[in-house]
Amino acid sequence: MGRHRMLACHYTSIPNHAIWQLALRAPRAWYNGVNSGPFSVHDGPGTALAPVVPGPLVTRSGLTMTEKQAEPIARRKLSHQVEERLLAQIQDGHMAPGDLLPSERELMALFQVGRPAIREAMQNLQRMGLIEIRHGERPRVAEPSLEQAISQMGETMHHVLAHSESSLGHLKEARLTFEMEMARIAARNRTQEQVGQIRSVIEAQRQTQYSAPEFLALDGQFHLEIARISGNPIFAALSEALFSWLAKFHAHLVRSPGHEDLTLAEHTAILDAIEAGDSERAAREMSDHLNRANALYSGRHNQRAVTQA
Repeated sequence: MGRHRMLACHYTSIPNHAIWQLALRAPRAWYNGVNSGPFSVHDGPGTALAPVVPGPLVTRSGLTMTEKQAEPIARRKLSHQVEERLLAQIQDGHMAPGDLLPSERELMALFQVGRPAIREAMQNLQRMGLIEIRHGERPRVAEPSLEQAISQMGETMHHVLAHSESSLGHLKEARLTFEMEMARIAARNRTQEQVGQIRSVIEAQRQTQYSAPEFLALDGQFHLEIARISGNPIFAALSEALFSWLAKFHAHLVRSPGHEDLTLAEHTAILDAIEAGDSERAAREMSDHLNRANALYSGRHNQRAVTQA
């Protein structure tokens, strides 16, 4: 209450700029205007700030701000500020891929901060895939890599897929649509050399069908080679990522033990359609292949649920 009285009294000695500073820091009730209650802030004899009602704050000079905008500016971590400055240098083109960054000591002197702030900023930039850090060497700007950018999403995807059944369903739907389109494009663009490459992958799968890890890796290679026919590196990176996320976190969606011969037959049917240049048949064969795998998963999932109940 003492602080409230201080604001209401001796107002003639408070400069105008101090009134604005007090207004930013005081609760709204402290400056409800003249004669509106015990907590009035005046700017001089016979004058007062306009009565404040719920809504924007208005200063004497007419500046309007919301309560959110008028909140005190929070202090930010030094490492975040260092990170932003280095990021700006990279994004503005002042440092190109392969360029060496200043040493830790040079950055400490440049930004006038301690070693922990520099190291934390560097670690954040490394996690973002923007710089490379090797023991005993100065950090350097990383070469752009779609594969690296997508692979860095792996742990985030693990978290999403592990805790959201709907997200897993959305991922399966997205993969189905994507793989069908890759099959269509492959049927239109394929060369005999590319078809031969994929046939060699199927044959390698046939030789390793009793080795689960190798069979699974070659399954991903089959889908990757189809995406590569598009000539678009983003499609290839997405194909690899979609398969690897499922293989790593939900392997039962991309491999069904005991059904290796069926997988090989379906892969062969997909490739035959691609080789024949029949884009719609290729897409249909791909759809049947992935929907069959999804159906097997759903059956096993429901069976486990009944058993556990």
